[in-house]
Amino acid sequence: MASMKRPRLRAVRPCPGARLELTFTNGQHFELDMRDALAAYPGLAPLANGKAFEGAVLGDGGWTVEWPALDIQIGADTLLLDALAQAAADENTRIFIRWRLRHRMTLDQAAEALGVSARSISRYSSGREVVPRTLALACLGWETLEQNAA
Repeated sequence: MASMKRPRLRAVRPCPGARLELTFTNGQHFELDMRDALAAYPGLAPLANGKAFEGAVLGDGGWTVEWPALDIQIGADTLLLDALAQAAADENTRIFIRWRLRHRMTLDQAAEALGVSARSISRYSSGREVVPRTLALACLGWETLEQNAA
């Protein structure tokens, strides 16, 4: 299998309203609204304080965004997927990308779970191809099966 380049950040700038302006080394640029993540993940709760959120800096050579005073880091790959989900033009893509984020799936894991190629997962994750409705529904079905098995 061909190796995939992991996303890496060139710049990060905290903005009012718990938003991050992100620039990736490949030239992609996003403004990511973090309000939902701050509410959903207890480990990020300290960032709900605006002054704390303003402490965001590039970390680990651009592989993370960090808040050193709070010992909080978020990987560039997670930030990219979240930004792509927010920027997605259609609901199927949002469902798919958020499913991958929730379950922290690699390309290979997602491909195996959904019965498609890792190359397809890569194209859907990057927004190069529209996610078919059947795949979005497969994500929701997979999640239901996993919850019932637990």
